[in-house]
Amino acid sequence: MRTALNRCVLAATGLALLAAGTWLATADPALGARMPAWWPKLSGEVTFLSPARVLDLRSRGWWTPTVLAASVAATALGALWCARQFHGGGRPLIALAAPGATVRARALEDALARDAAALDGVARCRARVLAGRGRITVRLHLWLQPDTTPDAVLPGVTRLLGRAESAAPCPVHGRVRLSARSHQVPHVR
Repeated sequence: MRTALNRCVLAATGLALLAAGTWLATADPALGARMPAWWPKLSGEVTFLSPARVLDLRSRGWWTPTVLAASVAATALGALWCARQFHGGGRPLIALAAPGATVRARALEDALARDAAALDGVARCRARVLAGRGRITVRLHLWLQPDTTPDAVLPGVTRLLGRAESAAPCPVHGRVRLSARSHQVPHVR
């Protein structure tokens, strides 16, 4: 809940600052005379554009539509980014071969990691399941015990991925990464 609230406050602040910047960029040039005394004056300070150049740009016909279009595009991109932040929190449900049956991706990852870690020669395993358009990708990272060869482990991993594919309604693509645990040799000083 706190993350969502933080994102909403950040989005509201960004939109307010963008609106204020757009208003200042497209406002009447006489606006500077009506600003408070503490507001930085353009005269005598180093600025990106001189006051004469700003007046020249505002007098051209393309300035206002360009600034407005850029502001709208920045707002749309910011809103899209904010919406993607809210969407990224949940994990999808994966449909199973049985009608109406689903499984959470996290539950499937835990089951695959537990079964892979139970194989002979595997010290530990991390699994990641990605459900895409018409296929499921299973990524397994296996840490082998010392003196275990990949040839000894791969048949068990193949059987494990075959079981996952038999339960899924679409093809399952497996990617296996093997790492070897180093020998824990004590050092003598």
